[in-house]
Amino acid sequence: MILIGERINGMFTNVKEAIADRNKQVIQELAQKQTEAGASYLDVNVGTAASDQESAIQWLVETIQETCSTPLSLDSQKPAVIAAGLKAVNIENGVILNSTPLNKKSDEEVFDKYLEMAQQAGPKGSIIALTMDKNGVPQDIDTRVSIAAEIVSKATEKGFDTQRIFIDPIILPVKVPNAQVQPGNILSAIDQIKYLSDPAPHMTIGLSNLSQGATERSIINRIFLAMAISRGLDSAIVDVLDRDLMNAVATAEMLMNKQIYSDSFLKVYS
Repeated sequence: MILIGERINGMFTNVKEAIADRNKQVIQELAQKQTEAGASYLDVNVGTAASDQESAIQWLVETIQETCSTPLSLDSQKPAVIAAGLKAVNIENGVILNSTPLNKKSDEEVFDKYLEMAQQAGPKGSIIALTMDKNGVPQDIDTRVSIAAEIVSKATEKGFDTQRIFIDPIILPVKVPNAQVQPGNILSAIDQIKYLSDPAPHMTIGLSNLSQGATERSIINRIFLAMAISRGLDSAIVDVLDRDLMNAVATAEMLMNKQIYSDSFLKVYS
């Protein structure tokens, strides 16, 4: 399971303050703790924490890499911010560009821009692509799958390895009115998207979006993640510091025969 640690994100108060104060210690501690907890990548998202997002993402990347060699996931829907972060990334460690829709009303070529940057990052450069287009986030299964198919097709045409593509079918908060059908739609979309190519693209989700605003966030997140793993999900942006969540991942993978059982399988996984 490719787990992308979510905690270096300007939406969190301590990270927002650290960016404003250029406090390296907070960022480096989060990088080290998430790495030790099992993160395959560290998500790096300035969010609204700085007016100059390009400078801020460079500072975050440089700060993390001073103390940690874990691959990074540069997270922004602004190509200029991603490009700025890439200038500071050690691409030998690997990098994911997170995330691009198929297109936007303001930028029909946005997917091509992310794809080009990922290609420039070399063989360890990957991309997270959202099943979203200029019409917004689809609410149904078929549109999600159709957009995913177009993403895979466009990448293949440009010679981009499908195993360097992560498709994100966009999970929506379950607490939003009329959204309780969406987790089932996501699972059905995963069932179909994994057959779009051979080899299949990776499947990922921003897990915490599911429980946004809900009271029992941890159990909602971990139960759905186990369900999605059973349907072929092989990546997720998660709070790797949530030990119960990480234990759920380990157990799901063991029950799916992706990890060898032993009485200490939780300890082995961690």
